[in-house]
Amino acid sequence: MNYEQALEYIHGTHKFGIKLGLDNIRKLLEFMDNPHRKLKYVHVAGTNGKGSTVAFISSILKESGYKVGIYTSPYIERFTERIKINNDEISKEDLARITEYVKGKVELMISQGENHPTEFEIVTAIAFQYFYEKDCDIVVLEVGLGGRFDSTNVIDSPLAAVITTISYDHMAQLGDTLDKIAFEKAGIIKRGTDVVLYPQTREADKVFEEVCHEKGARLHKLSFHSINIKKFSPDGQEFDYGEFKSLKIGLLGEHQVKNAVVALETALILARKGYDRICESSVRKGLADAKWPGRLEILKKEPIFLIDGAHNAEGAKTLSEFLKTYFPGKKIVFIIGVLKDKDFKSMIEVCAPLAEDIITVTPNSDRALPAETLAQNLENYCKNVSISDTIVNAVEKSLKIAPKDGVICAFGSLYYIGEIRSVLMNHK
Repeated sequence: MNYEQALEYIHGTHKFGIKLGLDNIRKLLEFMDNPHRKLKYVHVAGTNGKGSTVAFISSILKESGYKVGIYTSPYIERFTERIKINNDEISKEDLARITEYVKGKVELMISQGENHPTEFEIVTAIAFQYFYEKDCDIVVLEVGLGGRFDSTNVIDSPLAAVITTISYDHMAQLGDTLDKIAFEKAGIIKRGTDVVLYPQTREADKVFEEVCHEKGARLHKLSFHSINIKKFSPDGQEFDYGEFKSLKIGLLGEHQVKNAVVALETALILARKGYDRICESSVRKGLADAKWPGRLEILKKEPIFLIDGAHNAEGAKTLSEFLKTYFPGKKIVFIIGVLKDKDFKSMIEVCAPLAEDIITVTPNSDRALPAETLAQNLENYCKNVSISDTIVNAVEKSLKIAPKDGVICAFGSLYYIGEIRSVLMNHK
């Protein structure tokens, strides 16, 4: 099996859909001799901010001299971004080899009358096998969907369970109230573990408190009161947090300062649990060097070209606040592409009024909302709305109409943000 065949096999299992539950992944991993049981973890769940928090935590651990496995989803440009060790993506050769091995185990499973694993279960099994083979010191594991029944939750008690901000998303699978969604996310809390909790609404907070009490887990409820943002610009931010003065991060937006604090507090817990190479200098350098593409990422200046994977109401609100804070009074051109199963009306309600011009596109996904439908929904908010038939054309058009001192902001589904990134990186 080569890399292309491996991807074809993995994506070919998309037809098995999303099945929340752990029976399938448990059985598959048993056939693989349970590689996940031979590793240590930081497990990260939440609605928004999971990926950035994973980036900060893993960067601190890498700077402290540890070999860090990193599992995230979805990818921006290349499938191999999802499975990394330190800064290095899994090689095409390793992905092909391990996929072939996992495929053999799946066939054995099916021959014994078991259900076929889903695409996410297969990818998760590949990641566990890779991290085990490479003998990682620790794995920072991002939940795919929810927590309780997500296939990453097959692991035993992690060293730390980290819960980022909770809001409304994937409500068909996770429930339509914050306490129901919080209950699903709280599923990653296991007996005796340390739980690092981003400040939540009272109803979500209550759920985490109850689950921690029931599981005998130690709850670390964070407060952001001592954060003082001293400087911010399109190049990064500097802030104080408690006794830590002048911490720097390259990621933009006030929410990233909060995610950095969550990562810092998680690192301090790991240091107390035996990861004693973590020190103030590795925390500082890890935070400063952390990268997370596709989230408030500036790809070009004059005009500023920004991409952001905001794909729900909370993400759109964060993007809107960011644009108002960083670029007051600037002319903004939006390129927007969304999936039809997202609450796109709440998203455009928040962001569209900021726009001088909006260009709509159809993401390359069977769940995409057509650009024409999106344009119709936008006409109440902006008088200059146009439809682009391709992403390349949308980028070209935005660069023509945006003033040199203006801002182009492409946001919405991560399915197309990666394409925008590729187009712009190759743009002459």
